Amino acid sequence: MKTEFVYNPSEHEREKASNSYLMSLVALIAGLPLPIINLLATFFFYLANRKGTYFVRWHCIQALLSQLSILFLNSASFWWTMSILFSGEELTNEYFAYLFTVITINIAEIVSTIYAATMVRKGHHVRFWFFAEITDLVCKPKSSIV
Repeated sequence: MKTEFVYNPSEHEREKASNSYLMSLVALIAGLPLPIINLLATFFFYLANRKGTYFVRWHCIQALLSQLSILFLNSASFWWTMSILFSGEELTNEYFAYLFTVITINIAEIVSTIYAATMVRKGHHVRFWFFAEITDLVCKPKSSIV
């Protein structure tokens, strides 16, 4: 969902915030079989920008939270696949249903990440369902009172 932010972010802020979403896509290409690579890349980008402006921090945290949720789904499918390949576990309908669900969710996540990166780069504030509310709780604007 696209909304207005509390202030108009600068070009530099929009670029950094957009990169927080792109980080997971770059990591996806580099570490496809290992689900934690995307989360680590997004986490390190957040660490590098945790003292940035509110707009950048907010989008870094939202990207990080969305990657964290995907980690659990991808990890379960990764280890289930490994157990089938190396321990002789049988292929079941439940496995294929779970794999189909995880692939569908991953495709939706990739599409929403590309959308968010594009819209944030244009200066729009993109709020993901569920993650935006948590991000609001975690990320607060810095107080102007010293």
